[in-house]
Amino acid sequence: MDTYRHWLALQRVPGVGNILFKRLIEAYKHPQAVFEAQDKSLTQVEGMSENVAQGIHGFNNFDTVDRELEKMQNQDISLLTLDDPAYPPLLFAIYDPPPVLYVKGNWERMAGGTEPADTSFFPVAVVGTRKPTPYGKRTTEQLCSALTDHGVTIVSGFARGIDGLAHKTALSASGKTLAVLGCGIDLVYPPEHRKLYDDISEHGVILSEFPLGTPPVSHNFPKRNRIISGLSLGCLVIESGLKSGSLITARLALEQGREVFAVPGPIHSEMSEGPHQLIATGAKLVQTVSDILEEICPQYTKHNEIPVSNLPALEAEEKHIFDHLSLEPKHIDLLISESQRSASEVTGILLTLELKGVIRQLAGQYYIRV
Repeated sequence: MDTYRHWLALQRVPGVGNILFKRLIEAYKHPQAVFEAQDKSLTQVEGMSENVAQGIHGFNNFDTVDRELEKMQNQDISLLTLDDPAYPPLLFAIYDPPPVLYVKGNWERMAGGTEPADTSFFPVAVVGTRKPTPYGKRTTEQLCSALTDHGVTIVSGFARGIDGLAHKTALSASGKTLAVLGCGIDLVYPPEHRKLYDDISEHGVILSEFPLGTPPVSHNFPKRNRIISGLSLGCLVIESGLKSGSLITARLALEQGREVFAVPGPIHSEMSEGPHQLIATGAKLVQTVSDILEEICPQYTKHNEIPVSNLPALEAEEKHIFDHLSLEPKHIDLLISESQRSASEVTGILLTLELKGVIRQLAGQYYIRV
């Protein structure tokens, strides 16, 4: 852990942001050499002022750094630094990569190797509203499950709603998932995601650029979003309002040269406004997983797509009712009207379809496809 002492110290010096930190590493190779350099030498680095150079030489907070290193060791937290061969190459290439990433989980297992040219790591960001509709939930489950089946790593922000569901779906499918936090990696936020945090720590990876104990304050989340998009080959938005953090992530993805994907939704839903705006301004409309895979996986061809759902055999009347359902909830009264069948017939067929596992009943006698 002593290897990282000066990395953690340098990021605590006032005035040393991510961009200046990277320039210093390019100039001096290691933070320890930065602390040992003369003021006159330091001020030759672009963006370095005399005050910041004096702050580097006057840094006297190594006790805090040492306490943090001890906590990391006790909590099985590791570090990825800019000079580490395992540092994610996509993230390294953004304008302001975090000099230090705190890690819980097995990063090398997640990335499939430490070489920048490794071709087995296909991370895709999946983000969306914290209050998804049943349509949004089911779409997230279907797309994330299909992406995972193709070896894609699901990257998201551990938030309530779409983010958490994306992580859970990947884990349920025995796939890879990577959570980026907007707080210290030793904190669980939101608190109800305690079990999810433990599951990702064991089977996936959790990352944060923030020192231990950093609270989840609002200005941390846009910073987190640039890491979500920066780690990924593309960003998929599933349900989002017009003032959502998901749109910030999508904008950052565009700025970083990443693909942006959006799932269309019902035109009267507020949760469709964000994806529809993205589609109108050039994001790729996603109807099936192949719309994503053909952009990010060079070896992918549509004929090898794994079906999102394999329907069991349905009788003619069952198929008739099933065809009137979608991923948007529909009330039984509307089904009766549209199918032109009696209430008793529709009720009986819906029960059969539920038993076959192809539909689900929601509260208030609403039904959706599974």
